[in-house]
Amino acid sequence: MAGRKKDPLYRSFGYAFEGIFTCIRNERNMKIHVAVTLLVIIAGFILGLSVTEWCICLGLFGLVMALEMVNTAVEAVVDLVTAERHPLAKIAKDTAAGAVLIAAIMAAVIGLLIFVPKGLMFLRQL
Repeated sequence: MAGRKKDPLYRSFGYAFEGIFTCIRNERNMKIHVAVTLLVIIAGFILGLSVTEWCICLGLFGLVMALEMVNTAVEAVVDLVTAERHPLAKIAKDTAAGAVLIAAIMAAVIGLLIFVPKGLMFLRQL
């Protein structure tokens, strides 16, 4: 690795986007995260989220999807290193998946705190 010339910056971005699109194409849970993100964005426009609420939602979208990608990377590396069932491989995979689950649950709770009052106000106005 020493002395190896780094790729140009645009190539680094290209690799990163390739990783994002590969994860969306191949990972069921990432497809779910993207679908929920789109639904929340639509609901946010309908219910008129404030700038602060949009910032919270965007931060949570990024956090959950980034963790899902890290989880996918951990699983891929573990699978590359060993095909056999190993207690440490299980810990690595389960812990990475647990990180995504915690973030997704907290995002859902925060989403309910933001959207339920706005949804109730919206329904009252109908």
